[in-house]
Amino acid sequence: MNPQLLEQVQTEVDTAFFYKRLSELTKDETMGKIFENLSKIEESHAAHMLEKIRKESPDFVLPAPSTKAKIQIKLGKVFGYDFILNDLTNTEKQIAKAAVRSKMNLGETPSGFETNHFQIMQEVSKNHSLPITGSIISKFEGRHKSIGGNALRAAVLGANDGLVSNMSLVMGVAGAAGVAGAAVPNSTILLTGIAGLLAGAISMALGEWLSVQSSRELHLKQIALEAEEIESSPEQEREELVLLYQAKGMDLQAAEALSHKVFENKDTALEAIIKEELNIDPDELGGSAWEAAIASFILFAFGAILPVIAFMFLSGNNAIVVSLSFSVVGLFAIGATTTLFTGKGVLFSGFRQVLFGLAAAAVTFAIGRLIGVSITG
Repeated sequence: MNPQLLEQVQTEVDTAFFYKRLSELTKDETMGKIFENLSKIEESHAAHMLEKIRKESPDFVLPAPSTKAKIQIKLGKVFGYDFILNDLTNTEKQIAKAAVRSKMNLGETPSGFETNHFQIMQEVSKNHSLPITGSIISKFEGRHKSIGGNALRAAVLGANDGLVSNMSLVMGVAGAAGVAGAAVPNSTILLTGIAGLLAGAISMALGEWLSVQSSRELHLKQIALEAEEIESSPEQEREELVLLYQAKGMDLQAAEALSHKVFENKDTALEAIIKEELNIDPDELGGSAWEAAIASFILFAFGAILPVIAFMFLSGNNAIVVSLSFSVVGLFAIGATTTLFTGKGVLFSGFRQVLFGLAAAAVTFAIGRLIGVSITG
């Protein structure tokens, strides 16, 4: 049986599953209908592929949604569902590319319909967010969130920062202690690891607090200025909104009509200016800087505690080996988690993360050994 076809049918099943679950979860009626219709279309695609497969294997049945897809939906309850929207957009993009490439290889001219689902999801991801709240972590913002685009990536990166930095720190001190662990007492290594955990977690928490609080204060200042401009020169602000609508593809007549409708009252005018001109999501202004700081502290500490645990009960080489073992398990888990939004294989992502983490630990261990040797003479 063609393994590529099996992979494609699983992708269609998972995509249909995502759309169906999102249609049930969203509180927006329009979005719900869009997701439901997309789910039905993906189900029909899966059924079409099933017919092809059954020509070779008559007893073949459609697979259930994959474990990965089910885990992603469960994680969405905690971290929010935006990362699933991003994943669906990327999936539709790959499917569209494959469809166009297939037609061109057959000498056919693409109709343009191949990219419809991708364009729909691109607009959904860009202009909508599912009105479904997650936990405290869904409000975790700051520099990590800007990298990954959602709270799940921020959580993974926060835990990874804690694990790799503290593992490197502990291995560096252990290296200075020597193989026998005689030069530096075990209690010193443990104290160093705990100090590194607290210092890193507090630093991360403070950084997130400052990031969220500064961002909110800046946005509130910008909003206040726009509110003042709407009060003093509403017609100029309306004309700016017309230009913004035109830049997004509206013709002049439609842009004028919509801007007049928006400026019927000050509240809708300010809301439109906030979204269109300032590109600010008002929902993000409600996030607590303290919640972001607490989440950052917990995530960093969660990763940073793994290399330290062994030194609470063991010493010398045994402690180093167990510490590395815990760290390897943690690194693999973090790498495996990234497959939820990269699409790479679990083993590939897990072992890649382990390799990078151990490389960092090896460097600091070697430096620690050199420093230890030079100090002891």
